[in-house]
Amino acid sequence: MSTAQGARARARIEITAAIKDEARRQLAAEGAARLSLRAVARELGMVSSALYRYFPSRDDLLTALIIDAYDSLGESAEAAHEAAAGPFERWLTVCEAVRSWALDHPHEYALIYGTPVPGYTAPDATVPAAARVGLLLIGIARDAHQDPELARPPLADELRPEAERMAADLAPDLPPAVVTALVAAWAQLYGLVGFELFGQFNRVVEDRETFFRHAVGQLARGVGLVPTSR
Repeated sequence: MSTAQGARARARIEITAAIKDEARRQLAAEGAARLSLRAVARELGMVSSALYRYFPSRDDLLTALIIDAYDSLGESAEAAHEAAAGPFERWLTVCEAVRSWALDHPHEYALIYGTPVPGYTAPDATVPAAARVGLLLIGIARDAHQDPELARPPLADELRPEAERMAADLAPDLPPAVVTALVAAWAQLYGLVGFELFGQFNRVVEDRETFFRHAVGQLARGVGLVPTSR
């Protein structure tokens, strides 16, 4: 790559980052539904036509912000996962990392797990980043269930066909009962975080850190995990 090409590439990276930073500021101030490419361009001193060379539409910019948010969350969860030992402890640590990230990035959390943006449908390009935390939780359960003596969650007969379908799609090497419990726990994890972040716990739960740790511990047990010190 020539010096001129390298300079252009660096300039593009810097301008792209500036556009995203301004868009995140707008998310915090106005919400995702009111994100405007023209407003972003105006705040950066750019003409709209120049910004469109980086993001052809609002939806393209939203998609980039969503992928960035999922990747940031995933990186935080993966870093926490590496620092813990034992499936139960790794589960707790990953869940606590999700909560901490959400509290530190409330507007980005709202973008990916809050109210859908009218007129926007997330493309398949967001799926790999969105799956990072879920894949961590599946991996933790997979490691734990290498132990043949580990108890499996119960599975109602009427749920078995759906459980087998989910297992085939998500983790064919895990028992359908475990996969069903994992999907429920995944949904409940984000429900717990969302209730705290969006105010539903106000005047209900005071010691939220302790409550959260207890709740996600119960989710871990529901998946069949047990503390290492048992």
